Amino acid sequence: MGRPTIHDVAKRAGVSKSLVSLVMQESPYVSDERRAAVLQAVEDLNYRPNAMARGLVQQRSHVLGVMLSNLHNPFFADVVTGIEAAALERGYRAFFNTGVRVREREALALETLLQLQADGLILAGTLLDMKTINKAGKAVPIALISRATRSQHVDSVACDERLGAKIAVDHLISFGHTRIAHIDGGRGAGAKRRRKGYEAAMAAHGLESTVTAGSYTEEGGAGGVRELLATDQHPTAIFAPNDLAALGCLQALSDAGRSVPDDVSLMGYDNAWLAGLRHISLTTIDQPRHELGATAVELLMERLEGGRKDSRHIVLEPSLVVRTTTAPPARGL
Repeated sequence: MGRPTIHDVAKRAGVSKSLVSLVMQESPYVSDERRAAVLQAVEDLNYRPNAMARGLVQQRSHVLGVMLSNLHNPFFADVVTGIEAAALERGYRAFFNTGVRVREREALALETLLQLQADGLILAGTLLDMKTINKAGKAVPIALISRATRSQHVDSVACDERLGAKIAVDHLISFGHTRIAHIDGGRGAGAKRRRKGYEAAMAAHGLESTVTAGSYTEEGGAGGVRELLATDQHPTAIFAPNDLAALGCLQALSDAGRSVPDDVSLMGYDNAWLAGLRHISLTTIDQPRHELGATAVELLMERLEGGRKDSRHIVLEPSLVVRTTTAPPARGL
């Protein structure tokens, strides 16, 4: 048996197809008796209306398309929670896909969302170039998460990455650390601004920066530690590009017989849920992840429901979360 259609519902309820449509649209111009008959037929047949077709008729699907850069990063899991809660509160559903941190895959994912004709799009941590994003933004409202931009075609919400890096460096210096290394986040969203913030904070204290290549992955953090261990001048503290990379740092330091924080202090970034696990207890910089997701939804609502035309770019402030991976320097690496 094929998927039931609106014609099947109308036949079973003994009403017209147009009346079924009115019930599906929650129209008040349907009698209670006929509404009950249609809803019973819907339940009996397990009918699901075609959201895309209904959207074409109503010029609104009440679906938001969301593209996530990397589902492996727990930071995005917390952002998703904020998006879903805010969308449901406004009567919208969210459809998610991912570009798995590959620009070509992200371009395909964006095209898929555009073809689904979602009312608005949220791009979280995207690697896509602004030319591609701006072009899409002329067709549908777009809100970027963790991508700083002044584009006139799209909205954005991001955390002040430079400030977050400064807070991290200042915290480590308050313990007496002067040899503080930073593992770079590569192409990750906000990584360049975190590195620039680290370098500026170190310079402000008259200290020399040490930056080693890495990424927003466990492998990136572990590789950065191995590179630092291979140098003559070992740092007494490491500022990882994010919490996931910090996990890789912890593993690599443990493999090398180094203790955190007795031998070396370690800072993360994001305050993802895993940072608070008892056996990790990572000192980190908190990004308001739920607020980032919810704010992106509200930016879309301002355009969809409020008619706003001008772009808005919101910057949220990070904060320090002190746990057990930072302490005064001992003998270093």
